Amino acid sequence: MALNNNKTTRALLGTGALALAGLVTMPAQAADAESIIRDRCLSCHTETGESATPFSRISEQRKTPEGWMMTISRMQQQRGLVISPEEKRTLVKHLADTQGLAPSETDGVRYLLEKEPNVVESFDQLVQETCVRCHSGARVALQRRTEDEWKHLIHFHMGQQPTAEFHAGARDRAWFDIALTNVAPKLAKDYPFNSDAWNNWQKVNKKSLNGTWAMTGYMPGKGTFDASLRVSKTAADNYTVALEGQYADGTPLSGEGRAIVYAGYEWRASLTIDGVKVRQVLAASADGSALEGRMFERDDEIIGGSVKAVKGNVITAVTPSYIKQGERKLVTISGNNLKGNVQLGNGVKMLNVVSRNANRVVVLAEASKTAKVGAINVKVGRTSAKTALAVYDQVARVEITPSESIARIGGAGGPIPKLKSAYRAVGYAAGADGKPGTEDDLRLGYMPAAWSLKPFDEIAQHDNDIKYAGTISRDGVFTPGDAGLNPERRMSTNNVGNLSVVGTVNDGNNNVQGEAHLLVTVQTFVKPVLQ
Repeated sequence: MALNNNKTTRALLGTGALALAGLVTMPAQAADAESIIRDRCLSCHTETGESATPFSRISEQRKTPEGWMMTISRMQQQRGLVISPEEKRTLVKHLADTQGLAPSETDGVRYLLEKEPNVVESFDQLVQETCVRCHSGARVALQRRTEDEWKHLIHFHMGQQPTAEFHAGARDRAWFDIALTNVAPKLAKDYPFNSDAWNNWQKVNKKSLNGTWAMTGYMPGKGTFDASLRVSKTAADNYTVALEGQYADGTPLSGEGRAIVYAGYEWRASLTIDGVKVRQVLAASADGSALEGRMFERDDEIIGGSVKAVKGNVITAVTPSYIKQGERKLVTISGNNLKGNVQLGNGVKMLNVVSRNANRVVVLAEASKTAKVGAINVKVGRTSAKTALAVYDQVARVEITPSESIARIGGAGGPIPKLKSAYRAVGYAAGADGKPGTEDDLRLGYMPAAWSLKPFDEIAQHDNDIKYAGTISRDGVFTPGDAGLNPERRMSTNNVGNLSVVGTVNDGNNNVQGEAHLLVTVQTFVKPVLQ
């Protein structure tokens, strides 16, 4: 599904590249990795004799850990490479460390690494028409090559997919000539092999991630949580991890697993939390004081959410992040080393402390009926969280995230499972201008909502998509219908459909709705080369 505008084309993405959370291994030595390359790769590649780029086609690229994993997996499946799992792990670790990407080079496109579903991405029209019409733009943006190597990649596409220039969007023009003459130089400029960002990052003294972290996050169907993440170093860049905490409703969570760090900041962890296997794809800050990214179920990547972990004296979250004028409610402050008096800001009074420990303080708060509408700071002792709590008069509008989404039918005894979609409601109060829907609006944060579906248009209504395409739970998780023919539908068609997701936030006597577009479509029959 694509949405076009004048200068860029925005493509709706599902899940992306492989997470390497399970590839925990002993530290790779450069000599070991280079020996593996000589033993396993030089039947096709060659040694160049150049110290900067010693191996042809290999040494002229930089990629994420997932990118290198995909490359080696493709060599196995399409080129007959024979390599053991241990050698593969060693090689991925070495290449990601020595020919990886700097943190700044992954900015804006980490959603592919983190398997964030339903991202609407925007790329230059030239790149869109040449590359993104087949795969995500983030896949292009998460690698670096010399100009010659970008040209080699174009030749590879023509050799591997000779019909590429006859696809819609290519056959009406000289696609191959445009790709070589215009696109390759642009990619070499936008995503160069040599960069100051990577050179400077290699010089940075990487911090150990050992220690205790305060983690906050969200999981669909369960809600927000805060926890203590204990990280213990077992070898260079290898850690054991243990997670202990609770969800906002008081339900405990606990788990443990292992983690590995690539390129000094790319955290990949595999944990079992309350019997469910999950993955973490996070990025560490340069000073080693923060980890941020996404955690999701291993077997259902849609079921996941953003997480953040920090060290030091810091407030990581205030839940809920809003309080209405004249309202009394429980407020949870999460963080690390939370010591001292709690201060909720002007117009909001703390009535009493319900419970507290070093990482979590629950207070009963009350907002004055005349409290000023706006964002206020929350403090615990000397630790402050700026604009952490929003005081509002009424909910003016609600946005549903994601605004555009795809779910895929599946199951019904077939080998391809259903691909769900998860939603949250974000509330806003009108800003100082009193007009909802402007940049002046006050973001309140995620709010509880009642969820429902309706036909997106007249065709969906005529085809009765609302009955067959799927259902949405009270937690905002949409489960699509079964794959295959449905004899109950007209002409026994399948259960795809075009729907609107409706989230209704109750604000006293005021019910405010937001809507998002959901396209329920067929399975993905072509599996990427990932394993």
